[in-house]
Amino acid sequence: MAEAKTNAMRMLDRAKISYRVHVYEHADGKIDGVSVAEKLGQDPAAVYKTLVTKGASGGNFVFVIPVAKELDLKKAAKAVGEKSVAMIPVAEINKTTGYIRGGCSPVGMKKLFPTVFDTAVESLPAVCVSGGRIGCQIEVSPGDLLPLVRAKTAPITTD
Repeated sequence: MAEAKTNAMRMLDRAKISYRVHVYEHADGKIDGVSVAEKLGQDPAAVYKTLVTKGASGGNFVFVIPVAKELDLKKAAKAVGEKSVAMIPVAEINKTTGYIRGGCSPVGMKKLFPTVFDTAVESLPAVCVSGGRIGCQIEVSPGDLLPLVRAKTAPITTD
């Protein structure tokens, strides 16, 4: 049986961007990014998590960082020209993005929010991000992915 396509995969297909799908087992749905990287045999430095925030001005911003790192909210706010940003409540993730917690992809959200990847992505030949549901990652070239989601890069993780 073929893997059901997610919004993220359909968008990559429409843009004619090649990607690889990686699936992993997730018994209870709760799994952290470093464990996902291990299950996939991937370097955690090349597996990125997608974080959604709300800025002081009320707009949403998406930050995509290596799974083993933490988002520096001050650096993140500076990267998008906001006074401050805060993580959105888990209850708002689906309403805001169309995805659920743990399956949030920077590709294919309900709206294209301003998106910033950590600068570390610039040195990678490929990056893994959520495929749009828990248990599914997509591996894609940052050179293809960032323009698709109109992302910029900035140093946004804690040191």
